[in-house]
Amino acid sequence: MTKTVSRRAMLMGAGAAAAWAVSPARALMAQTRGAALPAPVEALLAQMTVEEKAGQLTLMAAAWAGGAATALNPAGAASSFDEQLAQVRAGRLGGVFNGNGAVMAKRMQTVAMRDARVKIPLIFAADVIHGLRTVFPVPLAEAASFDPDLARRTARAAGMEAAASGIDWTFAPMVDVARDARWGRGVEGAGEDVLLGRMMAEARVRGFQGTRGLAAPDAVAACAKHFAAYGAGEAGLDYNSVDVSERTLREVYFPPFQAAFAAGAPTAMASFNEIAGIPATANSWLLTDVLRREWGFDGLVVSDYTGDEELIAHGFAADAREATRLAFMAGVDMSMQSAFYITHLPDLVAKGEVPMARLDEAVRRVLALKAQLGLFDDPFRRIDPRREKTRVRMPATLALAQEAGARSVVMLKNDGVLPLPTGGRKIALIGPFAGGRHDLIGPWNVYGTDAEAIDLEAGVRAAVGDAASISVTAGSGVDDALPGGIDAAVAAARAADVVVLAIGESQRMSGEAQSRADVVVPPAQMALTEAVAATGKPVVVLLRTGRALALTGPVLGASAILVTWFLGSRDGAAIADVLFGRVSPSARLPVSFPHATGQEPYHYDHKSTGRPNPPGPLAEYKAHYREYANEALFPFGHGLTYGAIEYSALELGSARMGAEAPLGVAATIRNTGTRAATEVVQLYVHDVAASITRPVRELKAFERVTLAPGEAKVVRFTLRRDDLLFVGQRMQRVVEPGAFRLWIAPSAQAEGVSGTFTLA
Repeated sequence: MTKTVSRRAMLMGAGAAAAWAVSPARALMAQTRGAALPAPVEALLAQMTVEEKAGQLTLMAAAWAGGAATALNPAGAASSFDEQLAQVRAGRLGGVFNGNGAVMAKRMQTVAMRDARVKIPLIFAADVIHGLRTVFPVPLAEAASFDPDLARRTARAAGMEAAASGIDWTFAPMVDVARDARWGRGVEGAGEDVLLGRMMAEARVRGFQGTRGLAAPDAVAACAKHFAAYGAGEAGLDYNSVDVSERTLREVYFPPFQAAFAAGAPTAMASFNEIAGIPATANSWLLTDVLRREWGFDGLVVSDYTGDEELIAHGFAADAREATRLAFMAGVDMSMQSAFYITHLPDLVAKGEVPMARLDEAVRRVLALKAQLGLFDDPFRRIDPRREKTRVRMPATLALAQEAGARSVVMLKNDGVLPLPTGGRKIALIGPFAGGRHDLIGPWNVYGTDAEAIDLEAGVRAAVGDAASISVTAGSGVDDALPGGIDAAVAAARAADVVVLAIGESQRMSGEAQSRADVVVPPAQMALTEAVAATGKPVVVLLRTGRALALTGPVLGASAILVTWFLGSRDGAAIADVLFGRVSPSARLPVSFPHATGQEPYHYDHKSTGRPNPPGPLAEYKAHYREYANEALFPFGHGLTYGAIEYSALELGSARMGAEAPLGVAATIRNTGTRAATEVVQLYVHDVAASITRPVRELKAFERVTLAPGEAKVVRFTLRRDDLLFVGQRMQRVVEPGAFRLWIAPSAQAEGVSGTFTLA
């Protein structure tokens, strides 16, 4: 049968190979770290067959029976462990991911170094998203701390546990900016803001990799993902199409990746989504022109799970062979899980559709990463079953998990009921998350378990003097009513002095493939909340969630609302620390909570439009919904403390900002309350008129400041011209003279103190 070759196939097949051979990108890519391998490693490359080279570019889920990968990704169980060992012996496998610890890794690495023709160590990877056995708050929760150093510390602890378990490479951090609460994977990132996303990306990379170089036995290589704009899927639907402008890519979605690479991340993962009709996994503009040529990234690009295979379902590739060629020539060096590269690259090279030089380039990148990790010096440097048993869930890392958890809790509202006293009051814990070791560690954790975590009931009982003063009643399931549940909950509420109502999402409702059409508290729980609120008892809502939620009715009417996310191994203890005042809440929202799902996608740094609604009542023919103003219910940056914080006395170093001189700006922050508090002071700027319309506000800096009762501090920021850059009409970063507004405020919607300056 003769296959008809389309014009596109010609241009992207042999034509692409010829174009690549003379392109400027090729000359730049030839200067990568992978092209400067140590002489012994370079000698290995010269010995390899084409099939062995394709093997180095093949990454598969570990097939160890009962391992994490077989549970998370059933396709990983397609081959047995013995069959996978045979692939290692034949040189057809470069590494595995989500395996089952040091014992498994030792067996596989022994085969690679003893039985394979060319002795190249395997690389062992895993999804260490927010901890290994010690589980830290989900990344979105940790972003709420507005403390990049905390993120660095938890990533460092996670990296050390991972390295002690035989892991060389983590598929983290996820640095996708997420501006639609319907998208479930927002839980893995830092929220909606570019600056916070950049800072968290950098911190997590530095944490995973440590300070002693990747060859250190406690370091793991980071992987910035998903490149790019995965969080911009239409309607918040996971894996969905993305169609955004190049300017939006450069201003919003690219910067956190650039921060991760600047911090030393040696790998990147291509995203599932298409951008303007071209899937990222086969997007040469994205993976070669921007990533390689423009940014100078010289590391390894890996596909996401079967990302190359999915080019067929996208309708971009006719079959597996074409999908392999398109992904590889676009710049994906390593294929995850599809086995397309080991199956099709040898023939593509033999027929001249893929240049041998491109194959060698990709193999060099894999070998370079393995060399950086010290695997050629000692293939077993992270594989020690004895060390694995002693370096996980250590007291210090568990204490860090509790600290991180408490510092991730956001107080949205408090009418004075919090903090609760540790004695003298009867407390009714009510709701599907009131007790039981479930839904604690959150989505996307491979190795930790709820069984090893502290639940809310245990945390509260440990905090109070009289455990008998605590009652626990489920009241409802997450999605379903329980027979007699509401009656039991109402009786418990009436017998108590205060109700702590633990409601929200299960951990299966956030994460990958968990898009929600309606980001609300499920109806069964709303019915429970309404019945409990009707008792008239003070109600403290603990909102378990992996996304922003639209809060209404009795939830919004509660005496206090705490966003408790999924906090990990010390979930219940961390929540109790805040509930009873051992820790004053200091976290802030990294995502805006909407009035209703229909506002999504919503982000605080939206544009004004030509018809903005003026402050005050909704006006005819202005930009708003019939029901709500174009603002959040609880905005980005919002969060209360147990103090009472006042902003005053804006100081501007000058009304004019010169060409070189930075502008100093300050405000006085005072705690007029009776308890110590930590405030997150935020600096926002608005460019009043520019050649490209600018957001109504943009976060430019923030600082955490701790104040004793009655104490005041002057918080100072420095604005530089670089802080005012934007992507201009010719896609170059520019700054233009003119007027600017600024705010030093407690949130993106708060006035705080404000002023104006002019850029000369």
